[in-house]
Amino acid sequence: MEAHEASEMIEESHGDGKNRTALTISILAMVLAISSLGGSNAGKEITQENILAANSYAFYQAKSIRQTSLKIAASDLELQLLREPGMPAAAKEAMQKKIEDYKKTIERYESEPETKEGKKELLVTAKEHEAARDHAIRQDPWFDYAEGMLQIAIVLLSVSIVAGLPVLYWAGTVLGALGALSAANGFFLFY
Repeated sequence: MEAHEASEMIEESHGDGKNRTALTISILAMVLAISSLGGSNAGKEITQENILAANSYAFYQAKSIRQTSLKIAASDLELQLLREPGMPAAAKEAMQKKIEDYKKTIERYESEPETKEGKKELLVTAKEHEAARDHAIRQDPWFDYAEGMLQIAIVLLSVSIVAGLPVLYWAGTVLGALGALSAANGFFLFY
């Protein structure tokens, strides 16, 4: 084998390494983009679900305040009926009807399954939004880990092309694989 042939073989084998490294970089860049989208979506979901939970709790509080006001009003009317036994029958009847209306509204504020706007239903809705928010909170750091590892892996792989050091290729590949696993865990929460 002549020196010229050996030189060509070295260049060809080195070119294959560059191609392999470039392909690995391309794959990791794609995983990085997907991981970045997942992290962005998790962050948006955290904010959105937190707002929806807070809205449900605020609506619950408003219902509680209205319910308490009606309880007080009904109690006042009942006391007035007791204090004034000689009240005309029409006035007694009107007050009694108003008390019944208040009590129906008080019950409706407690639970409205058809509209899901009763206090019971609002608490369930708020808890569901909190659970969705908490799920996104558990996902978010995994996307951050993935993005960091994938970016470092891409840098190591790029340097391995310039420096021609296989150890940098393998370090970048291992770190990239760990980044890809972190991204997958961000989506599916395996662990």
